[in-house]
Amino acid sequence: MKIYPMADPIRYSRMTTAELRETFLVDELFGPGAIAAVYVDLDRTVIGSAVPTDRPLDLGTYDALKSSYFTERRELGILNLGGTGTVSADGTRYELENLSCLYIGRGTEKISFASAHPQDPAAFYLLSYPAHRTFPTKLVTKLQAETTDLGEPATCNKRRIHKYIHAGGIESCQLVMGFTALETGSAWNTMPPHTHMRRSEVYLYFNLEEAHRVMHLMGPAQETRHLMVANRQAVISPEWSIHAGVGTSAYTFCWGMGGENQAFSDMDPVAITSLK
Repeated sequence: MKIYPMADPIRYSRMTTAELRETFLVDELFGPGAIAAVYVDLDRTVIGSAVPTDRPLDLGTYDALKSSYFTERRELGILNLGGTGTVSADGTRYELENLSCLYIGRGTEKISFASAHPQDPAAFYLLSYPAHRTFPTKLVTKLQAETTDLGEPATCNKRRIHKYIHAGGIESCQLVMGFTALETGSAWNTMPPHTHMRRSEVYLYFNLEEAHRVMHLMGPAQETRHLMVANRQAVISPEWSIHAGVGTSAYTFCWGMGGENQAFSDMDPVAITSLK
């Protein structure tokens, strides 16, 4: 498990492009037939993936966690980006179609992943934070998710937010998770931008064609930088950083947060005119 030490705003301002990518970009996920995971010292986040092909994959623990099993002290959110698959949690099987989300609570000892069709494998995105209590494991499909429409065609940011794990949906300790899909003709997400000092965030971009990229904007409003992000790559967004993006084609992104609270309204807006 690779460990990502997080930079502060002072170090960030002096970083090269290569250093920014090494620190904030997770680009080694979704290898076929394997589980991958990284540990971020910011809010003790674990970002991972599982792509089972011809055999199930068991989620073990890692030395960095110092636990006897993965969710001994953690909760886990899973979003399926691929074909239909199943997740087994302590012997109970959950079928996840494309864009279904499963929450697994603290204390689940055995977790495994499988694909219904190896030629069209599931691609499970994993996001985990520490948990201080146990909530029940629960599955929500795309059609069952709470949705919110934001933006306007005139500002190229019309999009639909799908909420899975949040205060009004699947209960959790601190994990908040869902995805946002831009409508045809729109390219900007989370613009105007914002920050939230009480929660860090992870963006995973997907449904992006191989030849295209998303330009992810980050940093304090007065000193922004950008990362060029490909399909199924994730960006770690500290609490002091804006998180917005614009794509060269249509795309979708999974957002996940952990921290002090789960309130969507807890954000500090940043005016577009103040960005530098």
